Amino acid sequence: MKLHRTVLAALIGSAFSMPALAQAPLTFSSWVPPTHHLTIWQQNWAAEVEKATGGRVKFQSLPKHPSAPQGTFDAVRDGLMDLSYVTASYTPARHILPKLPELPGAGDTAVINSVAYSRIHWKHLHKAGEYNGVKLLAVWTHGPGQMHTKKPIRTLADFKGMKIRSGGGVSEEVVTALGGSPFFKPAGESFELLKSGVADGIFFPLESIVSFKLDTVLEQSTIFPGGLYSSAFGFFMNQGKWDKLSKQDQAIIEKFSGEYAARSNGQSWDTADQRGLAAIKASSMKLVNADPALIAEVQKRSQPIVDAWIKGASAKGIDARAVLAEFREELKKVAAGK
Repeated sequence: MKLHRTVLAALIGSAFSMPALAQAPLTFSSWVPPTHHLTIWQQNWAAEVEKATGGRVKFQSLPKHPSAPQGTFDAVRDGLMDLSYVTASYTPARHILPKLPELPGAGDTAVINSVAYSRIHWKHLHKAGEYNGVKLLAVWTHGPGQMHTKKPIRTLADFKGMKIRSGGGVSEEVVTALGGSPFFKPAGESFELLKSGVADGIFFPLESIVSFKLDTVLEQSTIFPGGLYSSAFGFFMNQGKWDKLSKQDQAIIEKFSGEYAARSNGQSWDTADQRGLAAIKASSMKLVNADPALIAEVQKRSQPIVDAWIKGASAKGIDARAVLAEFREELKKVAAGK
């Protein structure tokens, strides 16, 4: 009996001393090309977290995105993958509040807009629950979205009736307000849409000229201060997988999320925008700064979009007018290095 107890104790002791089974890698994927800086940013972010957690949290990139781009939120929530990002404009019925940093004339750079939006989101917008169902890690925006067309634009009369590929959200609303005819298609289809004549133009940040090789199918880029719109992104994890992580590793991941992720992604977008600007200057495309009269007309026609956001956000229990004013002040602070 004594021998049996000794053996049993040894077995129990060895069981408790065995190393824990390694956690299965968290899967992630990107719906833009592998060479796109968003894809590269996500890969770099995963590598940073792996290193900071000493390899306790590992990631595995899926060879193919398991859903259409606009289905990314549901794919992460339902466990088709564990981690991804998507622009909120792809799900306009679900994500109303992220239109705040998408409104015309926001930040002059992606860093300014992203950091200001991140601060306002976590302070005022997150409590509305538009990202319930997943663990939201970060929000950011791309750089100022500009007008790129297959023919010269001098006044809005030139733009009237043009078929414009849009990612939805504020971009689509601005196209309509300016007299164009918007239609929704994922960003990756832009080259073929323009080449085939299905689209007469696009609204995109400058980086997209390089990312989607559009300099050969466009004639002019018209630049507006602060852009005609931006696109807000959410970066999130499957809630169940998040809940299974240790508190220690959750805390480490959160250090690489929030404003850290917003700023680093903004820097990535701004670098890409500079490459896009250089590509436009090196191509046969014309780069035109919108004149004051055109800027004023665009601002006038866009005001109802701002008013509509205030109404929609107010219905969510947000003091929308005050939040918009605070966001604009935050843009100035970030631009001043605060």
